[in-house]
Amino acid sequence: MEYIYFIDNASLVIRLINFLVKNPLFQESELTLVNQVNGWIIRLKAPYLLTQWQYGNLRAFLEEIGYVYHPKVKMNLVFCSLDMGEPPVKVMVDYQVAIVSHGIPTTTEIEAFRLQFAKGLGYCPETLA
Repeated sequence: MEYIYFIDNASLVIRLINFLVKNPLFQESELTLVNQVNGWIIRLKAPYLLTQWQYGNLRAFLEEIGYVYHPKVKMNLVFCSLDMGEPPVKVMVDYQVAIVSHGIPTTTEIEAFRLQFAKGLGYCPETLA
């Protein structure tokens, strides 16, 4: 199953990653994080079919921290390219997007991104808080 959501800030994205890591059902999920000026687009691909109860819990959690995102053509092409095995760096160059993470969810990449971005700007934007 694939879930695409928009999340306002990095703290909520980290909360999502911690939820996925702590839940054995989602530890092997594929998570793609794309940073935009106004927030984060996340795509979660669960490796297993979920029961109705598991699906309901996941959806409730995702809707608590964000909202369903309907990707435009460009973002669909980004996701398609990643699914076809293209390296994230090539996809970022081709489509001019900031892919912060792609693969098994961890907080290290998002923390490094926050640190580098804020260091370069000299302040921390609201979406990275």
